[in-house]
Amino acid sequence: MQSKGSSTRLSGMASRSRIPTLLLFMFAAFSSIYVAGRLWQDSENRVYLIKELDRITGQGQSAISVDDTLKIIACREQHKKLAALEMELAAARQEGFDSKHSTETTGTNSKKRPLLVIGILTGFGRKNNRDAIRKAWMGTGAALKKMEHKKGIVVRFVIGRSANRGDSLDRSIDSENRQNDDFVILDNHVEAVEELPKKAKLFFVHAADKWDADFYAKVNDDVYVNIDALGTTLAAHFDKPRLYIGCMKSGEVFSEASHKWYEPDWWKFGDKKSYFRHASGELYVISRALAKFISINRYILRTYAHDDVSVGSWFIGLDVKHVNEGKFCCSSWSGGAICAGV
Repeated sequence: MQSKGSSTRLSGMASRSRIPTLLLFMFAAFSSIYVAGRLWQDSENRVYLIKELDRITGQGQSAISVDDTLKIIACREQHKKLAALEMELAAARQEGFDSKHSTETTGTNSKKRPLLVIGILTGFGRKNNRDAIRKAWMGTGAALKKMEHKKGIVVRFVIGRSANRGDSLDRSIDSENRQNDDFVILDNHVEAVEELPKKAKLFFVHAADKWDADFYAKVNDDVYVNIDALGTTLAAHFDKPRLYIGCMKSGEVFSEASHKWYEPDWWKFGDKKSYFRHASGELYVISRALAKFISINRYILRTYAHDDVSVGSWFIGLDVKHVNEGKFCCSSWSGGAICAGV
């Protein structure tokens, strides 16, 4: 039998144990209310921000940063300066102040800008063609360097790499290049006939990045070029900043997969199955602005079955001066002819 004092102590202990439990429940309740309130507030903020974004975009406003705005302003200012310089240059040319080709001045040194960079697209097993070109009109060693310095014309053979990287084909080209030093070797391009359009694009990209020339030309390795006639012809077109010049042609689009000139994208050229006007692939020239355009947009420019069609397609939607020059039709040598196919 418990005493009265013992009962009192047990009752006091039970009362004290209930107090912390009650406080814990109260703390948990207040915490739940607080968290729920914050979540509700965050959701309201998100809803408000979404509504504001919808309202801004619905009014056609662009959400751009301050840095983007400053870049746009700077580009507009540069465009204005460029337009003013072009007007001054045109006025100077009318007055007769026109050098043979441009010069760049850095500090006290003056460097002549190349008039033209020529890329001769070649392949494995074509050494005889390359040697014939070197002997006929390109030159080697000191003669090649003299043409660069005196005439402002840079000429290089353009080739990719073998599918079996480092094999005898690659080693042969490397050896020939060590002997002549007249190649542009596209290390990221695998040589294949069907990859010729991509090869042409990569040449223009490489040339525009390496040489800041006035013009850039693509030539096949079975074409002989009259360098002096080519230089004289191009000198008459300095007033065309976006020039595309060549022997302009069109032609049938072949949809049969077995045909030699099969075009996988034949359906894009309409019911007539005829290509748009473009410069023939033996020889064509583009100006510096167009070469830079190709370089900047290299990853989004589509190629077709042929390099000449591909290049022509890139300029269809641009403000480009297409010049159909009969001297670029490499059918035979004639008075003032620029090229001849062999």
